[in-house]
Amino acid sequence: MSTIALVTGGNRGLGLATATALARSGATVIIAGRDSDAVSAAAHGLLEQGLSAEPLTMDVASPASVAAAAELIADRHGRLDVLVNNAGILPEATAMGDQEFVDLGALARTFETNVFGVATVTEKFLPLLHRSEAGRIVNVSSTMGSLNDQSDENSPYYESVLPAYQASKAAVNSMTIGLSKKLAGTKLKVTSVCPGWVQTDLAPGNREQAPTSADEAARIVVTAATLPEHAASGTFISSAGPVPW
Repeated sequence: MSTIALVTGGNRGLGLATATALARSGATVIIAGRDSDAVSAAAHGLLEQGLSAEPLTMDVASPASVAAAAELIADRHGRLDVLVNNAGILPEATAMGDQEFVDLGALARTFETNVFGVATVTEKFLPLLHRSEAGRIVNVSSTMGSLNDQSDENSPYYESVLPAYQASKAAVNSMTIGLSKKLAGTKLKVTSVCPGWVQTDLAPGNREQAPTSADEAARIVVTAATLPEHAASGTFISSAGPVPW
């Protein structure tokens, strides 16, 4: 019986690299995204490689869309073993407003996807995850959301001031901690991961300046998605090890 894994924002960038890596490990991967043509094309690409993949049209910012998607997966598979909350946006990277500190429109859009989207997908899919023998939830976060790094002058992230994005990832990290407490005593584990500055469309500026390829970054996501039974839940990790909250 293969692992059933769902990756939000799975049709490109880090999401697609993660979906591909999970599929290569033997999982049946559900590639979720808003654009039905894009998720279908991504799933078809994996199928052409002899891998197991399915497209799922789902908008994480729409509770109705997420609820319908959860019902579909329940009918099709009856459970979910891995949930990768990867979908995220960074509108501040291209915002051209004259704000004093934060673009309020970008803040609202960022939280709608990066925070409420994660909360909605997690809430709606938890019943299916509870049916798994070893459910794993991975929240793709960022060290840019670490309160420690934001206030540490020696951190490479200290100079970064993207208040909407950074606050959204700090909120996701908080949800990871809270969810780990809620899931204590169950077989489910949740982890926040920082994939690093990845060569994807999310990266501000020239994506080629990013030091980490999507395939390289996907390794830490897969690590969290395949935690062994006795591994700790509620942690924040990168490829270099634990990340301070």
